[in-house]
Amino acid sequence: MDTQSNPLSRLFNRLSGSSVPDNINQLNDILRQSHAQNLIDSETLSRLEKILKFNEMHVRDVMISRAQMDVMKSTDSMERVIAYAVDTAHSRFPVIADDKDHVIGILHAKDLLKSMLNPEQFKLENIVRPAVFVPEGKPLNILLKEFQEQHNHMAIVVDEYGGISGLVTFEDLIEEIVGKIEDEFDATDGGEIVAVSAERWHIKAKTEIDAINQHFGTDFSTEEVDTIGGLVIHELGHLPVRGEKVVLGDLQFTVARADNRRLHTLMATRLKESKPKDETSE
Repeated sequence: MDTQSNPLSRLFNRLSGSSVPDNINQLNDILRQSHAQNLIDSETLSRLEKILKFNEMHVRDVMISRAQMDVMKSTDSMERVIAYAVDTAHSRFPVIADDKDHVIGILHAKDLLKSMLNPEQFKLENIVRPAVFVPEGKPLNILLKEFQEQHNHMAIVVDEYGGISGLVTFEDLIEEIVGKIEDEFDATDGGEIVAVSAERWHIKAKTEIDAINQHFGTDFSTEEVDTIGGLVIHELGHLPVRGEKVVLGDLQFTVARADNRRLHTLMATRLKESKPKDETSE
C-alpha cells in the first residue's frame, strides 16, 4: 500500500509521526495521544474507542438473554396482546408456539394496529413476520451490515446446538457505539414518570422515592435507598431481569429494561382495590 497517497495513512502520520498502526492497541494509543494534544475532544475519543471495541465484539456480548425475552404466544387473544404491548412498550415481539425454543415469527406493533380494524378475524400467527436467526458467535459489525441491508431490527439468537439463547436488536448494536438511546418512553430530565394509560406509568429507575411518593400518594421509606430502582432491588434481594415483578403497596412494578449492571426503567401498574367484606349490621 502506498502510505503517502492514502488519506488515512497521512492522518496517522500527522497524529503519531509514524506509519499506519499495526494493531488495535497502537491505534488506541494514537487516539489517546490525539486527545491529550487536544486534537479530538473526550466525546469523540469515547465514540472512536467504542467503534474499535465494537469491531471485536460478537452477538453473545450484547444479546438479551432467553430469560429476559418478552414474548407472546401464538394463541394469545387480541386483548392480552394489546395489554402486553402497552405494558412492555416494545415495538417488536418474538411470537412462540409452546415455549421459547419454538419461535414462529416476529410481531410488529404496526401490524397489530392494522389487525385491530377487524378484531373478529384476529389470529396472532397470521400477522407475524418471519424471524431471522443468527448464531451467538456472529461478529457485530457483520450483523449491523445485515440489519441495514435487510431493513431488519430484530434477530433471534441460537446457540451451537440450535437452541434459542436470546435475541438481539438493531438498537442494541447502535447503543454499543453511541451509548443509550432514549425514546419517547425513556423519560427525560424533569419527566421521570410518563403515563402510558390511566393506570400504567413508565418510570426511570433512578427516579427519587420522594418524587414517587408525591406522584402516587405512596409512603415508601427513604431510610435505606433513595430511588425507586433501589427500592425494587432491595425488595427482590437481587438485580432483577426484565419481566420480573414486585408489588409495593397498591402498585405493581415490572422491570421494563435492565442489563447485567443496573436497572434502567420500570413499568408501574395501579392494582385494583379489593372489595371490602360485607359487614354484619347490628
